[in-house]
Amino acid sequence: MKLKLSRTLLAFIMVCLSVNILYAANPRKALKTGIWRATLELQGLQLPFNFDVVHDRTGGYDIYVLNAEERLLLDEVNMKGDSVDIVLHIFDANIKARIHGDSLTGVFIKNYEQNYRVPFTAVHGQTYRFEPTDVTAKTEQDYSGKYSVDFIHEADTSEAIGIFKQQGNYVTGTFLTTTGDYRYLEGTVSNGMLHLSAFDGNHAYLFTASKQSDGSLMGEFYSGQTWTEFWVAQKNDAASLPDPESLTYLKPGYDHIEFNFPDVNGKKITFPDARYKNKVVVLQIFGTWCPNCMDETTFMSNWYNTNKMRGVEIIGLAYERKSDFSYASSRVRKMIEKLKVPYNFVIAGTNDKDKASETLPMLNRVMAFPTTIIIGKDGKVRNIYTGFSGPGTGLYYDQYIERFNETINGLLSEQVN
Repeated sequence: MKLKLSRTLLAFIMVCLSVNILYAANPRKALKTGIWRATLELQGLQLPFNFDVVHDRTGGYDIYVLNAEERLLLDEVNMKGDSVDIVLHIFDANIKARIHGDSLTGVFIKNYEQNYRVPFTAVHGQTYRFEPTDVTAKTEQDYSGKYSVDFIHEADTSEAIGIFKQQGNYVTGTFLTTTGDYRYLEGTVSNGMLHLSAFDGNHAYLFTASKQSDGSLMGEFYSGQTWTEFWVAQKNDAASLPDPESLTYLKPGYDHIEFNFPDVNGKKITFPDARYKNKVVVLQIFGTWCPNCMDETTFMSNWYNTNKMRGVEIIGLAYERKSDFSYASSRVRKMIEKLKVPYNFVIAGTNDKDKASETLPMLNRVMAFPTTIIIGKDGKVRNIYTGFSGPGTGLYYDQYIERFNETINGLLSEQVN
């Protein structure tokens, strides 16, 4: 008995020693809490952003990506030895890095794109973005205001509205386009030049500009590994874009939307259907890869929780990065869980706009993710809104909410024979 106990004890000691040796060779390192300054290396340039590391309830970590007033929660932070794997919110993307005390080195990876790996570094304790900012500083150039903007690429030219707010040398703002907005941009004015950036977990944007002698702006826009555009802007308080309710419309001879798509469980959902009879229905054309869609889904979820008893329904039509149903449904499931979305989704197709248009042949085209289709109690399409003006656009977001409620309230008040 004593011999058996001694052998058991010896085996236990050997296991403990093995674990200790393994841990000594590759100990788990701590991720320092507080503000970090990160950079992504894009097209030979450094795109900066900040994030805040905090402890979660289990003793692990949560990370908040910071863009102007936005704090985007990343709650899947996985530690192993001297490495950290950060799942980037609802997106099929990660940051994987090694910890070196006050610094991190690694890569930003988009899992759905082949060979998409962008060098990533971060330094703890650096709270500035491009360089230290001072809201009280006097600067030689003030970029505050509203601008008419043209983005110029060899393929085409597109219109936008630029909105910037400058305090000292600190700048925030965004661009509105016919297909959505560029969300929360943050940056600085340095040596008279404007620098803005944003990183939302999927898209990485870098803008530069300088003011010309006539007050106009000329700059460059960098997105991801390869996309570059020039942009020019003129200050214009009356700047506007085409009416978002006129860009996507029904072809002649149509007044209804019809589809038959699988839900996330593979069950076919047909529309129209008896369950939606005499209800106002909102169709949300979106993708989980789309940050504007994330903003709209957050708005729609909160709105639906407040209004669902009034006779309204929302159906999300997901157009994902891959045609594989298992992949697409898994991405939508994750988005539903992360954003706590209370309404239903179907898997409608891929994000290729031409192919997406083929799935809804009664529309002139699908030109933007998101696009919102509002259907009256009579089953007829009453409103189609292309794009979305999210919370980063300020007044435009408020106006969108006001218009959305106005439309829904009007349709709910109608009587159906």
